[in-house]
Amino acid sequence: MSNALSSSGGVAVSDDIAAGPLPFAGVELGGTKCVCTLAFGPGRILDQQVVPTTSAGETLPAILEILHDWARHPGFAALGIASFGPIELDPAVPTYGQILATTKPGWPGTDVLGTLSGPFDVPVGFDTDVNGAAMAEIAWGSGQGMDDFAYVTVGTGVGVGLIVHGRPTRGFAHSEWGHVRLPRLAGDDHASVCGFHADCVEGLASGSALVARLGGRRVHAVAEDDPVWKPIVHYIAAMAHALVCGAGPQRIALGGGVITAQPHLVARVETALIASLNGYMKLPRVGSYVIRPGLGDLAGPMGSIALAASALATAA
Repeated sequence: MSNALSSSGGVAVSDDIAAGPLPFAGVELGGTKCVCTLAFGPGRILDQQVVPTTSAGETLPAILEILHDWARHPGFAALGIASFGPIELDPAVPTYGQILATTKPGWPGTDVLGTLSGPFDVPVGFDTDVNGAAMAEIAWGSGQGMDDFAYVTVGTGVGVGLIVHGRPTRGFAHSEWGHVRLPRLAGDDHASVCGFHADCVEGLASGSALVARLGGRRVHAVAEDDPVWKPIVHYIAAMAHALVCGAGPQRIALGGGVITAQPHLVARVETALIASLNGYMKLPRVGSYVIRPGLGDLAGPMGSIALAASALATAA
């Protein structure tokens, strides 16, 4: 592969970087849909197309068709791929760029990076969808001016993009905060929807868990004072407690489909977080510490653009 690769090296992204003659191409691979974006930044989106996430054999060729069209005209300076996980981010191992132990049938072992970047001789940025979104929020949204920031999405699953000292956290793998195991809320005996853990955040408080708890009721139709929100708030706030104690982000942006449908949850999570900390640590920006993403629903798609911009800057 002749393209230059970057796994979110922490390079600052700005509208100045995104002001070259060619736009950036970005692919946000999500659990239910993939958003392909051609843009210079959130204020100048040239094209955006959505591909349903079905099988890898159907989804990736459809994305490639869009990328090839853009490569022919108008062209793009770099490509960003922000993928659902878990994914392999270590270039030194044979499975680099692949989807790992996802519960999505047919996707484990899929070489997302190689398939989508191989045909294009441009710098490529590759990371998780939530790390990309966190980078976009730092560049253009609620995390501007911050080096330590967390982006939390509560959708089909629960994911966290955690930026520490200006870089996404990285050890032997990317972080998996949605699978942190938590003490159960007293009286909550609802079965976890996670196939790996009986008491993790994703299993108890994700959109999938919420659907199971609602028993057929629609998320948008549930009243703000419905008791179903108590365990959801409890588990997300407990995860936020761990984030605060473990990494101390200057702000937490809380997004995803569940939050979009029920925005009152944001303030409730901050209130529960403060109660959980119980005076041991004082949050900065009380009242706006846990907030909605500044980019709104564009945080995810712009994450792929932020990865592309970072890759181009790294390759320069």
